[in-house]
Amino acid sequence: MGVLRIIMTVIFILDCIGLTIIVLLQEGKSAGLGTIAGAAETYWGKNKGRSMEGTMVRVTRIMAILFMVLAVLLNMTRF
Repeated sequence: MGVLRIIMTVIFILDCIGLTIIVLLQEGKSAGLGTIAGAAETYWGKNKGRSMEGTMVRVTRIMAILFMVLAVLLNMTRF
């Protein structure tokens, strides 16, 4: 059980570092005055899920879920 806990702790630490980096790399969600004029309905606005920004959002969600699951598991196996 000790080896599994060490492996999970290492994965948890790497996930924490990776999650911090990927959140800091993302742009803010505030679009400013461009949304008033309808700038969000451009080609890039419609295909945001396939872009680099969409990929980063997806990876952030996966890493956040992994963070929460590992945090719960590491807390439950505390002996």
